Amino acid sequence: MDELVEKAKVLHEALPYIQRFHQRTFVVKYGGHAMIDDDLKESFARDVCLLRYVGIRVVVVHGGGPQINSMLERVGIKSTFSGGLRVTDDATMDVVEMVLGGSVNQDITGLICQHGGRAVGLSGKDDQFMRGRRQEPVKGKDAAGNDVMVDLGRVGEVSHVDAKIVEQLISSGFIPVIAPIAVDRDGHSLNVNADTAAGAIAGSLNAAKLMLMTDVEGVKTATGQRLSSLDANEAERLIGEGVITGGMIPKVRCALDAVSAGVEKVHIIDGRRRHALLLEIFTDLGVGTEIHRVKARS
Repeated sequence: MDELVEKAKVLHEALPYIQRFHQRTFVVKYGGHAMIDDDLKESFARDVCLLRYVGIRVVVVHGGGPQINSMLERVGIKSTFSGGLRVTDDATMDVVEMVLGGSVNQDITGLICQHGGRAVGLSGKDDQFMRGRRQEPVKGKDAAGNDVMVDLGRVGEVSHVDAKIVEQLISSGFIPVIAPIAVDRDGHSLNVNADTAAGAIAGSLNAAKLMLMTDVEGVKTATGQRLSSLDANEAERLIGEGVITGGMIPKVRCALDAVSAGVEKVHIIDGRRRHALLLEIFTDLGVGTEIHRVKARS
């Protein structure tokens, strides 16, 4: 009986959040270990369905780096590197599009449908809703250690999102599952970082939340403690002080861009934890780090 009472307490704790976010839009970037482990994949699909059934309008944007690498190896395409950086040539882009827009997207869509959701898969090429341009050359190192500028090929950045098709799907009761492939002005496909794509889509939808699933617990202090919440100024300060480093910097930059574009809050959560989405959204303490705009002084 005590166990049942504890479960009832969990539902009571979740109730105000369910009321607050009813009919609000959440964009979830799905990636990392949560896309590889079978149990976590099942758990994620069920959690997404639960969010939709309690009235939250859910959009999923997914990555797929390990799956792309596996397919490149399977078909015998060797990755091209320049200045120590991977270049996405035409042959590689064909595989990227086949994997992200095909097998990975269909697997996620099918799993959500299997658990009772109504999911529809698409990419930024559908209705050309996500336009992009080639990323500017970036700095790399040649064999002698000298700085060189590298053209990354068919790697893109988002220039414009017209999310009418996504909004129409949501309004019709569907869960859009989006592969991060953009289209340039000539109709060519571009591989876009999934975090970046999710942030741009969330901004275009005026989303209440952008959830970035990753393989770390969140943003941490210099002593390793997880920060449950910080505003944009605090995030910039932690980057400047070298507290936020490495791969966390682009994630926090993505979060800052999203809140600047109108997203209310961005949450960086550990996708290796079962039900991380639900724990972050529906509990008082949460399990990740939320980043929000600086509050105006009264």
